[in-house]
Amino acid sequence: MKIGLIDVDGHGFPNIALMKISSFHKYRKDIVEMATIGDYDICYVSKLFNFSEDPNSSLISYKHLYKGGTGYDIKSKLPIRIENCQPDYSIYPLYKFSLQFFSRGCIRSCPFCVVREKEGYITPAKPMNLNPQGKYIEVLDNNFFANPEWKSAISYLLEANQPVNFHGVDVRIMDEEQAYHLNLLKHRKQIHIAWDFPEMDLLPKLNEVIKYIKPYKLMCYVLIGFNSSPEQDLYRVTKLNELGISPFVMPFNKSDKYQKRFARWVNHKAVFKSVKWENYK
Repeated sequence: MKIGLIDVDGHGFPNIALMKISSFHKYRKDIVEMATIGDYDICYVSKLFNFSEDPNSSLISYKHLYKGGTGYDIKSKLPIRIENCQPDYSIYPLYKFSLQFFSRGCIRSCPFCVVREKEGYITPAKPMNLNPQGKYIEVLDNNFFANPEWKSAISYLLEANQPVNFHGVDVRIMDEEQAYHLNLLKHRKQIHIAWDFPEMDLLPKLNEVIKYIKPYKLMCYVLIGFNSSPEQDLYRVTKLNELGISPFVMPFNKSDKYQKRFARWVNHKAVFKSVKWENYK
């Protein structure tokens, strides 16, 4: 059979579901390719974000079409026989890094996040095979240190001996032992943390963490426009800056003029460091 794969998002990351589908069909001796034009027996379309527009598929024909991913249905899952396959990185030859999960789900139920609804409460996950051409590892756990097996995950990453980039480190639960172990790793980028809830005072935790991790190694996402006032937004980014931690503003409503302007001010580092908010035009 001839299998076509369509990655709707094309957001700079390999699509894990499509890589596993590719492995499954190649094991069955099927022909697998990213579909742009042609005739296929089966075509798989994957979309992670509901705002991604479906591609114009007028140049593609197929006997069977399967659509999946959070962008179509938050409850959609791969069949177990495909989920258990290892990812086939060869369908994304330009990406020289690995994607990795050590856990799925989350301990929290943040109203702006779908992870808990989709994946449930946090559970450890068996690591996937790494990209044979990979130079670094993107750790995609939503809440890395909430995983009861986080020490095993740290050991795995130390043994892999590649730079890592964490996508979900919850500073609210991080203790000094975890901060110490996190600092043992080679980091490709700044470590991403978040201060989403303005009513929560993170300063004691942040002061604890920077005993072990240099502040310049941390970048803190700051959600604005969801449940915060402009005064609370300014307070958070100011306190982070005073600690030497880089704030990065995430507007909840990207069409809101204030949110767009505030994010532009903070996220332009040179301007943020030199111009006060009240003087920003």
